[in-house]
Amino acid sequence: MTKVASRLPDILKRHDAAILKEWVNEQLSVSRPEAMKESALREHAQRFFGLFRDAVQSGELGDVSGPAWAAVREMLGELSQSCTTLGYTPTETATFVLSLKQPLFTRLRQEVGRDAEALADETWAVTGLLDQLGLYTTEVFLKGREDLIRRQQQDMMELSTPVVQLWDNVLALPLIGTLDSARTQIVMENLLHKIVETGAAIAIIDITGVPTVDTLVAQHLLKTVAAARLMGADCIISGIRPQIAQTIVHLGVELANVVTKATLADAFQIALQKTGASIGKATAR
Repeated sequence: MTKVASRLPDILKRHDAAILKEWVNEQLSVSRPEAMKESALREHAQRFFGLFRDAVQSGELGDVSGPAWAAVREMLGELSQSCTTLGYTPTETATFVLSLKQPLFTRLRQEVGRDAEALADETWAVTGLLDQLGLYTTEVFLKGREDLIRRQQQDMMELSTPVVQLWDNVLALPLIGTLDSARTQIVMENLLHKIVETGAAIAIIDITGVPTVDTLVAQHLLKTVAAARLMGADCIISGIRPQIAQTIVHLGVELANVVTKATLADAFQIALQKTGASIGKATAR
């Protein structure tokens, strides 16, 4: 463990109340009340400061990854995750820690200001310590935001791949946007679950909203068709535009065993024929 000879532990022990008060006032001057209430900010600040003061007493000021700083890291991790959902920026999140520099520097000047060398050493130690903690909050915040974005993307993909029942034994899966591997997995899972749930015999996969079809997209479609067949449902692919047909032929993708149609209406008509159903026009009386 990296132990640093510093007067900081003694200063925090003797002036903790004053430093905490100055630090909270510093935060209140730059915080956004609409993002976090003052009572919540004070509670977080008091909790962090108590953990910070206890960790400093260990003398391990050179490395915050040690066991002495475990409770501080845990608290900052929880706070950073919370800031992710509250709409804070990485800078605002790190400022929670970095704003403690001002009251600590002020107290250091009062305690050791006459000794320039000692003041420089103490300032450097405090700067390094709080910078490490500030960077830690930023790393946790960014990871939390990435996880949040990933979950939102997952939700959006699930919402953008609805499976609807058009008729008895007939399902439709309209696809809009790019069809990549991750989305294909969701498409396949949603379709298979719906087939099991409804016992449908026909599934129409409509790619009218898919901007381009390349070899990878075609392979994804064929995998979905194959999975549906294993569950006992035949697939019809609709939305085959002229340019898509040319692309599929040019790529040499084999769709001979799959029924394809230009429009969803045409595919629906084929599906009705396959299921023995029909729709007729009402006769006028």
